[in-house]
Amino acid sequence: MSLTIAIVHNDYGKVSGEEIVIDNLATLLEKRGVTVLRFSRSSAEIEDMRLGKIPAFFSGIHNPFSRRAFGKFLRVMRPDVVHIHNLYPLISPSILPECTAQGIPVVMTVHNFRLACPNGLLLSHNDVCHRCLGGREYWCVLRNCENDIFKSTGYALRTAVARILRRYYDNVNHFICLSEFQSNILVKEGLPADRVSVLANPMTFTNETINSKGKHGYVAYVGRISPEKDVSTLIEASRRLGDLQFKFAGDYHRLPEVIKQKTDNCEFLGQLNTEDIVQFYHNARMVVFATRCYEGFPTVLLEAMSYGLPVVCSRIGGLPEIVEDGVNGLLYEPGNVNELTNCIRTLWQNPALCQKLGEAGKRRALEDYAADRLLDRLLGIYEKVITESTGR
Repeated sequence: MSLTIAIVHNDYGKVSGEEIVIDNLATLLEKRGVTVLRFSRSSAEIEDMRLGKIPAFFSGIHNPFSRRAFGKFLRVMRPDVVHIHNLYPLISPSILPECTAQGIPVVMTVHNFRLACPNGLLLSHNDVCHRCLGGREYWCVLRNCENDIFKSTGYALRTAVARILRRYYDNVNHFICLSEFQSNILVKEGLPADRVSVLANPMTFTNETINSKGKHGYVAYVGRISPEKDVSTLIEASRRLGDLQFKFAGDYHRLPEVIKQKTDNCEFLGQLNTEDIVQFYHNARMVVFATRCYEGFPTVLLEAMSYGLPVVCSRIGGLPEIVEDGVNGLLYEPGNVNELTNCIRTLWQNPALCQKLGEAGKRRALEDYAADRLLDRLLGIYEKVITESTGR
């Protein structure tokens, strides 16, 4: 069956896990003979807009210009399926009725909780927060969750309008959640259970294994360094483990104060390119995934596991579905510096345990999350929505 898929994504202006996932997905689909089209905008465009963030405030709620451009794109390109990833702030959910009007089925990968929570993280001022669930988006404004009342109001309005107008529920044929945890929350919030699948993002991994028995190496952190992460707890753990070296790979522009907080045994390397990040994993003893929020499906976890590295991970949201405590990693409660310190020390002092957990993680990454298996399921979803759409 010859397929043409249109991937729709508003990227974040800075390299993120979603962009990596989408590029990888496009490559994997094309290797299967699928024609991949792109309809995209970038949040980096906001900096060049005449009135700055004001147009982005309104476009996230409704963007008639985007709908018109997307309608023309669909008429000219005629994809079999539209695959939505992120629509905010410049594309907007206003494009979704255009798909319905032209009879083109829509699949959406739900990367976060933005269908029910304005900031998408179920996090407010660094604490887990469910106040906006149940159609109470106004809490985002009352609590000023973004520490910017203009931004908090815009986020709350765009989520509320999309919910009230049923932009997603009436125009998306199938939703893909990244964990059972995420699926359970969003189904309770109104996502139709019969149109939801739990499916990890297909990723390709190395077959290389790192020997974690060695005495050298460091404790590695990979990913963005921002307020919703648990980096402050990791820095405090590094203070207690002064004889160990900690290295952080990731952009820290959203949390510049970490440079002042860091201890002498911490090094912040910034965003690394593809070649350097491979070397970064190679030289690490373990990877710590520290976060305070409900993550989607972090690519960092599977990358680390694919290299045979043990993972110390926050016990929160859907993450324990990926990292099982004592099986392929160790878990700690976010914010609990004693528990995090003990996890890191336990692995560092026990190379055999490092090796055991790392090997189990590698097996899981290459078997349970094998790209071909996940891609087969995704293609099955595409074919299902096409068949159902044709039937109607």
